[in-house]
Amino acid sequence: MSADTMTARAVTHRTRGRRHGPITRLMSPGDLGQVLKPFVFLDLFAVESHGGPGFPPHPHSGIATVTTFLEGRMTYADSTGAAGTLAGGAVEWMRAGRGVWHTGGPVPGTGPARGFQLWLALPPEQELAEPESLYLPAEQVAAAGPARVILGAHEGVGSKVPAGMPVTLLHVRLRDGERWRFTPAAGQSLAWLALAAGRLRVAGQELERELAVFAPGEGAIEVEADGAAEFLLGAGAPNPWPLVTGYYSVHTDASALEQGERRIAELEQAPEVAALRAA
Repeated sequence: MSADTMTARAVTHRTRGRRHGPITRLMSPGDLGQVLKPFVFLDLFAVESHGGPGFPPHPHSGIATVTTFLEGRMTYADSTGAAGTLAGGAVEWMRAGRGVWHTGGPVPGTGPARGFQLWLALPPEQELAEPESLYLPAEQVAAAGPARVILGAHEGVGSKVPAGMPVTLLHVRLRDGERWRFTPAAGQSLAWLALAAGRLRVAGQELERELAVFAPGEGAIEVEADGAAEFLLGAGAPNPWPLVTGYYSVHTDASALEQGERRIAELEQAPEVAALRAA
């Protein structure tokens, strides 16, 4: 890979995030989420399956959450009535909209559950819509070469997730020395990648277990693996709306946030959330 190619799309920011127990927070609405919106929050998690608490029932509004499971088995349940178990390679999509509660945790005895959870700030026409959820097993996630298409499309391969937003999200695994190139769709000038394992050479730098943000633009991103590598790559059109945040919510203005938080409080007293707490 030539030096000119490697520096074509510069890395402008790198972070290893902040670790809280089994979770490493790589991005939040108060830091890089302001730069990368609609991508506003990203966690890398590794939860043991022997007696850990998992993720207790908690609410969201105004966002969509996208969980990409890398390894292990996890249960899921949400206040729309969906419940089940997903294995490594599966994808969980939850458009919280006007308000939803959900929960999940590793299946005992199946090894650690690893993955990424991403929040997307929804546009005004979606932020107070009815919630919807979709849970895809690994075999229903299409791939283009080493890239599994979680959201959007890549090299003519589309995701089954109806995101309704100009974003692309790819889960990529590369072998040692393998090179890979990503060209964003027209208008998707924001781009980042987050490494879960291994190392990558990109734009003259070497990345390892961190989040890297690329310079705005629509130029291609080229990477080369140093050892086996696994990462998420996101690209999207900039979100022009403010980020008005609550504890579990992100909206475009204070009125929408108030409506979302009111609905969350109403749901907390509903039978469907009581069932989540009792599970």
